[in-house]
Amino acid sequence: MNTHAAQQLLEHALSVEWAGLPDAARASARTFLHDSLCVGVAGRAAPDAERVWSAVQGWFGARQAPCTVLGRPGVRATAPYAAFMNAYQIHAQEFDCVHEPAVAHPMATVLAALLADAERAAGPVAGHEFLAALVAGVDVVATLGVAVTTPLRFFRPATAGIFGSVAALCRLRRLPLPVALRAFGHALAYASGTMQAHLEGKPNLALQVAGAARSAVEALDLALAGIDAPVQSIDGPFGYLSLFEGGHALQAPLAALGRQWRITELSWKPFPTGRAAHGAIVATQQLMASAALTADTVDTLVYRAPPLIARLVGRAAFAGMGPAHARLCFAYLGAVVLLRGSVGLSDFTPERLADAAVLALAGRISVQADDNPDPAAFVPALLVATTSDGQRLEQAVSRQFGSPAWPLSRAEHLAKARDCLAFGGSAPAHEALAALLEAFDAAPDVARALQAAWTLSCSEPSRP
Repeated sequence: MNTHAAQQLLEHALSVEWAGLPDAARASARTFLHDSLCVGVAGRAAPDAERVWSAVQGWFGARQAPCTVLGRPGVRATAPYAAFMNAYQIHAQEFDCVHEPAVAHPMATVLAALLADAERAAGPVAGHEFLAALVAGVDVVATLGVAVTTPLRFFRPATAGIFGSVAALCRLRRLPLPVALRAFGHALAYASGTMQAHLEGKPNLALQVAGAARSAVEALDLALAGIDAPVQSIDGPFGYLSLFEGGHALQAPLAALGRQWRITELSWKPFPTGRAAHGAIVATQQLMASAALTADTVDTLVYRAPPLIARLVGRAAFAGMGPAHARLCFAYLGAVVLLRGSVGLSDFTPERLADAAVLALAGRISVQADDNPDPAAFVPALLVATTSDGQRLEQAVSRQFGSPAWPLSRAEHLAKARDCLAFGGSAPAHEALAALLEAFDAAPDVARALQAAWTLSCSEPSRP
């Protein structure tokens, strides 16, 4: 009898050892852990963060709580709800890293679940164990994503994210395979995530990511309690792939496990927006630099890109739109770039979103789908500007800034980390956190080491 997919994924996850990883995978694990922690701190100041936190506090009440919430010194939550809140904050501003071929944000769910479980552990969790579990979880999320051969139907950062999170938790605890399979089975029962929230530009996307991280912790606890669950949770007749994806080819991605470390394929987000808009943002900046394109000289700006891009960020800007809509709207983002030079965390306040000059300019910016047959393609693309004096300016996009093909420099990575911490009110933690992450694998106690960095966080967050 052939080994089913859940078993193959979990056998791989449980086998990951930090000492056996190539240098590139180790470097990526430390880098994107740093990036994700800082983005999560910035998420404390996301537009809906305080309302979400208020709701979360009502779910666990006054019970003793062992787990930290990013950017909230002295605040504690129970493990499922710390995972929920941290995952929400990591994804809430569309600033977390992404695995482009998988169309997934694996770190938001996987890291949030691991942080919670490490803090409630009976004993210290070593940095190298935490990082190995992180790598394992990213492998599972990305493998499920790259196996898909049809367009996105459900919100994969949540639907695949729960399985990556559970795999990471099982690796952190070094659970026996039968227990891990039960945890996957419970994850199948909890898996959810709709693209309707994306279509309507609503903040539920980050809440779905949060729900996946929380449910991963709960799935683990149910498995540890001995409660049975389906074992063919991935490729069974009513398993994950059959329910959530239109078509898939899983054999090659499964065969790559242990040889192709997916964490090295992650992309930074240089801008707090939908990743699908990044190519167009950079292309706009390039035309501004090379051809002196300005808000005053542009007549129309059209980004011709693969269908996925048009679907994700091709929406129109309008007065009264919320931050979640604007972050996924190149018409708005392109107008901001033309008027202000870039897009940052402060560009999604009610005042900025209501800027009449931005909205007027956004009406001249659009995204058009090309005939690329790849349902997960981000490039190639072409930005075409027509100017008020009749010129046609073009900027080709063959790679995305922040991708493995065009990574952030160390200085750019640190600048983003510094800005995120400052936005979330934790600027004093920058130096200590950066130093910690450089040698995180040597930390004897992850929870204690991170807590030492967070104790430096004492200011109030920037308010959007």
